[in-house]
Amino acid sequence: MRVLALDYGRARCGCAVSDPTGVLATPLDPVAAPASRRGMARLRGLVAELGAERVVLGLPVSLSGGDSAQTTETRTFAERLRAELPVPVELYDERFTTRLAERAGGRASEDSRAAAHLLEGWLARVRTGVCGARA
Repeated sequence: MRVLALDYGRARCGCAVSDPTGVLATPLDPVAAPASRRGMARLRGLVAELGAERVVLGLPVSLSGGDSAQTTETRTFAERLRAELPVPVELYDERFTTRLAERAGGRASEDSRAAAHLLEGWLARVRTGVCGARA
């Protein structure tokens, strides 16, 4: 199954996609202003172009697991994605993904590297049968 991971931010949304076997996560170009009409159209286009069967959206919870203003905004964005995309949208805890992206470096944008780390964590949970979804 091919999965598209998103690291949402109001200004830009990091993106990464899994390979068809669900083992590798590859960063993609980020989507600017993802909540705008143009941004949402680009996300719909990515789902179609990549043949994604699921979208995993990073949920920014605090270290203690609590919600913040960004968590609330991301949940609202998730609801909009669910209404606009033809595939399931799942929230997944994104704690530490940005820090991992900073440390790892690379040519892809930091936002998309964070999305790739998020996706790697989600794929590992799926492979081991551990449900890591958070709604």
